Amino acid sequence: MLAYEKVVEASDWLCKAFGFEERLRIADHRAQLLFGDGAVIVTQRGEGEEGFATHAVHVRVEDAARHHEQAAQCGARIHHPPTDYPYGERQYSAEDLGGHHWVFSESIADVDPASWGATRINIE
Repeated sequence: MLAYEKVVEASDWLCKAFGFEERLRIADHRAQLLFGDGAVIVTQRGEGEEGFATHAVHVRVEDAARHHEQAAQCGARIHHPPTDYPYGERQYSAEDLGGHHWVFSESIADVDPASWGATRINIE
């Protein structure tokens, strides 16, 4: 996950410069870009937000609640506990001992992106 002040501009530039393909755009505050089997999420960074990370590692897990418990027991600083989102994901975020930000995500439902305001980009 990479944070930018202008998501649309950043997404367009990353696609043109580095060869990503935009898979999904959520208004002007979030986009998912594909490259091969990987993905990058471009997200909105507010102006003047102190302490806001410019990036985070996003990892898929089988059970976000169990993963969260293990991380907390090992001393991870939990920023947000496991939360269910309308886009079909259960996620929590944490900070590791080096100050790196992580988001752990479990798929809990197959939800049409249009139902929560996203636009799916057709990639051939």
